[in-house]
Amino acid sequence: MTPLPSPSYEEELNAFLKGVERRAFKRTVYAVRDEDAALDIVQDAMIRLTQSYADRPSNEWPMLFQRILSNATLDWFRRQKVRNAVFTNIGDLEASVDGDDSGDFDLLESLRSGETGSEGADDSASRTEILIQIEEEINKLPGRQREAFLLRYWEELDVAETAAAMGCSEGSVKTHCSRAVQSLAKALQSRGITL
Repeated sequence: MTPLPSPSYEEELNAFLKGVERRAFKRTVYAVRDEDAALDIVQDAMIRLTQSYADRPSNEWPMLFQRILSNATLDWFRRQKVRNAVFTNIGDLEASVDGDDSGDFDLLESLRSGETGSEGADDSASRTEILIQIEEEINKLPGRQREAFLLRYWEELDVAETAAAMGCSEGSVKTHCSRAVQSLAKALQSRGITL
């Protein structure tokens, strides 16, 4: 059993978890497309980090948490595939869950947190509509592209950190990100959105 960390260390861990919670939830909702499941996955990842890695240096927590969250999301998809296969074979349900997974995007945060003090109602409504359209297009990305894109630009991980979190090569991360950016740019341009 791991010795309990000191109170200040515990406060630091709590502050870290509080700081990553919202983005992790948003990213996971994009992946699983179910808010309740996403909340469970994020909470499970936080518990795993706390139980297994609380004694690690705090500068290691971001990468550890991203890897744990990615693995927890993949585990959820595996369970869904097994559950769907069982139900399909029994004939009770149609399989409805695919194996895509992912996260979120820096652009959304910058649009959300932009200067709104002098923004009028029309501008606010327009910005909200653009955010909805961007989120729709992010949802349409293939799972690995979406995950790489969100880790790089929403979580602001570098290529090596993203590759470690996704369990793939740096070249794969670059390819996924490039394809995601191209797809998003094309889709948004077709909707008349220029950023």
